[in-house]
Amino acid sequence: MKLVRGLFDFYINSSMHVAFAVLCLSLVTQNELHLEVGFLFNCFLFFGTITGYNFVKYASLAGLHHRNLTDKLKIIQAFSFLCFLILLIILFQFEFQFYIYCIPLVLLTLFYALPVMPQKRNLRHIPTLKIFIIAAVWSGVTTYLPVVYKEAIWDWDVTLILVQRFLFVLALIIPFEIRDVKYDSELLGTLPQLLGIKKTKLFGLALLAICVTLEFFKVSITPYSSVVHYLIIGLTGLAILRALKNQSTYYASFFVEGIPILWYLFVLIFSQFPI
Repeated sequence: MKLVRGLFDFYINSSMHVAFAVLCLSLVTQNELHLEVGFLFNCFLFFGTITGYNFVKYASLAGLHHRNLTDKLKIIQAFSFLCFLILLIILFQFEFQFYIYCIPLVLLTLFYALPVMPQKRNLRHIPTLKIFIIAAVWSGVTTYLPVVYKEAIWDWDVTLILVQRFLFVLALIIPFEIRDVKYDSELLGTLPQLLGIKKTKLFGLALLAICVTLEFFKVSITPYSSVVHYLIIGLTGLAILRALKNQSTYYASFFVEGIPILWYLFVLIFSQFPI
């Protein structure tokens, strides 16, 4: 049982779970826009997410305490380096133009993690900005990149989906913000710190309501994708309402973060029974 718990913790802490979530959210977009991007691109998203997330989470920690790293952190560090090597191999398979498309998202990630601003600060330390950067990167990776990679036409539906993904991820982050309110410095100016937990939850529900409203303005859409979308929005709303400061260890990091994975599974199931 201890071994299973250890493997599960590694799955969460190594960012594999969040990588599957990002990949699945992109697969939902690809299905909705009928994009055939191929296996290599999806591998790029998966390994790129692990590399980016672990760079943000562990780079400064490893740099400051590299001599005192725990065995668990050393394993995650080695795993991250392996994922980075695989990512490099994949990148060599792409056209140079695709690198240009990736620059805005790469810069956002770097500026989020590295102390490039005055007083050795990064974007993460600008009050209230953190969750908007995360949502921008997620929506960019899961919508913008698949579209530009396939050089597909950027039409009205793509714009709506991009906005929906941004709002959805913002809402999805709220249980994490509520969980971390007792740990975050007041200088961060997180939503729960500024609005209080109750108003933060209402803000998240308002974001989800906008997502539902935007669904009605899409031009080309399959009925089952809208049904699944509403189902996932309802599930996310419930996750926000049930979020607590003293939540269980895996509530946000596994269950809430797994909602995009569940979304894609629902798409696969409902697509077999067209409405």
